[in-house]
Amino acid sequence: MSEQLQEYGLTPEQMLDCLEAFGERVRELLSQLGLDLRSCQADHIALRINSPMLAEKAHNVWKTLGKEISSAHINGRPIIVFKLTNGIHFADWSVDCLELPYPAEGKIYPAQGWEHVEFVIHSKAQTADEYLADLKQRFPELERKWASLSEMGIKAKLSSPKGEAERLANPTVAFKKDGVCIKLHPHSLEEVIQSEQAA
Repeated sequence: MSEQLQEYGLTPEQMLDCLEAFGERVRELLSQLGLDLRSCQADHIALRINSPMLAEKAHNVWKTLGKEISSAHINGRPIIVFKLTNGIHFADWSVDCLELPYPAEGKIYPAQGWEHVEFVIHSKAQTADEYLADLKQRFPELERKWASLSEMGIKAKLSSPKGEAERLANPTVAFKKDGVCIKLHPHSLEEVIQSEQAA
């Protein structure tokens, strides 16, 4: 096990020890948003690491705990996805996939560790605006709170991130507050990866 990962609290064991606290922060943000996602599929969980050297060490350690199913270049940096042998359980959900983005050049995150969780809420939307309209229809409380999110300290972002070979449109609506980010999208990461491999 890398001493550098341990020094920064980034070994898999240390990260799993932090999961309960991360899950509580996810629950709290969902509550503020008026989103009840207990019955929704938690697609994957993601780490944030500031140093390419530490990201590479984490990459080498996590791949011993599962199978690397994707290494895509998105916005100019590698994003690695592992299908874990043993799923990760946190709060009301469990996930089989872990996402490890290498850091974007020149960008420093305030904290390293668990950064976001993504949920699948199925939709036929092709754009982020269409997807947001679907979400507001499905979750009326989100519609009611939408205009006051910034007053609550919550940043909302619509995007359509895409890997080089993806064929499947997977618009994203993300919410961020106090270092926790929740992303919603219509297709699972594994479906998107399959669309890349079919290209």
